[in-house]
Amino acid sequence: MGYMPSRNITKEQAPDSYYHAYARGGNKQKLFLEDADYKYFLKLFVRYLSEKPTVSKTGDVYPHYLNKIEILSYCLMTNHFHLLLYQKDIPYLEKFMRSLMTSYSRYFNLKYKRTGPVFESRYKAVRIDRDEYLQHITRYIHLNPRLWEHYKYSSLNFYREGREPYWLHTSKILEFFTSRSDYMKFVADYQEMRDMLSDLKHQLADG
Repeated sequence: MGYMPSRNITKEQAPDSYYHAYARGGNKQKLFLEDADYKYFLKLFVRYLSEKPTVSKTGDVYPHYLNKIEILSYCLMTNHFHLLLYQKDIPYLEKFMRSLMTSYSRYFNLKYKRTGPVFESRYKAVRIDRDEYLQHITRYIHLNPRLWEHYKYSSLNFYREGREPYWLHTSKILEFFTSRSDYMKFVADYQEMRDMLSDLKHQLADG
């Protein structure tokens, strides 16, 4: 089963462009039931963005998107995931997302002995055309988990510590900041503001 973008993206497909892409589990179901599921999803990044095309156990060559798609940041949540992607040419965003979601669906259905769609029928993607939006989207993605600072299945640890895998391109975002710690402050400042607003709403509601 292939996965297509929602209609509003089709008109916006463009080369040399950034996209925030995300997808949810069908019927609000969980996409990841245990650690191994998150790890398998991350291995799919390696499969499709490997330095050389990857070959399956049956000898089939998997699609190869290196130098066509770059991942800038990601976060895998229990029932959805977020990716910030750079598309070098059309229509590799669509192809990459289809490969990713189809492969994970096969794995999930086989492992848990189920049938039917794993994801909602369409992923969504929004083109990011301004630098400040680009920075904000990475912050939004990294703040998705409640305990975001040391969440295992987001790219934030690589932004903080370096040593990122070859398929992750943090430099495209970090070049806007004076240091890694400057970026971490940028993320934390927004969390602080969000907490303050939440607190204020709570106080007003009690008043």
